[in-house]
Amino acid sequence: MTLRRLDNRTWGFESRCFVCDPANRSGLRLAFFADDEAGTVIADLTLDDRFSGTPRYVHGGVTLAVLDEAMAWAAIALAGRFAVTRSTSARFRRPVRIGRPYRVEARLAGRNGDGSLALSATVADPAGRPCVEATAEFVPLSAARARSAIGRVAVDDASFVGD
Repeated sequence: MTLRRLDNRTWGFESRCFVCDPANRSGLRLAFFADDEAGTVIADLTLDDRFSGTPRYVHGGVTLAVLDEAMAWAAIALAGRFAVTRSTSARFRRPVRIGRPYRVEARLAGRNGDGSLALSATVADPAGRPCVEATAEFVPLSAARARSAIGRVAVDDASFVGD
């Protein structure tokens, strides 16, 4: 397994992202990696009580943010597209507990006829048991929308950001 570190600065911008930016002191600061051979994006996480919903469980909304971010990175790293969430669905199977290690893994499930991307992600415990599973549809950004979201087209290859 060869992992490639994913970082917004690779594309020439900083995001202050709540989930992944290491400079955001209020955020989760998760490091995401692409495993091109497996076709996955992964991040390991252990969340403290700042992110609780109950004294022992991580807030469900924080867990959803982690899943959404993993799928966004999958759109970028695996599909080569900057994209935004159109819709998402999640199933909570087991609680994500405060102070325990987990792994989020996302993959590109396919491309839809309208050009949108189908993605899936799972937060699993160290035994590999799924705790939360999500599917989502992401819409690739056009160059104009990327400029609006990012401040400029972040890469020279306009096909990376959309049509």
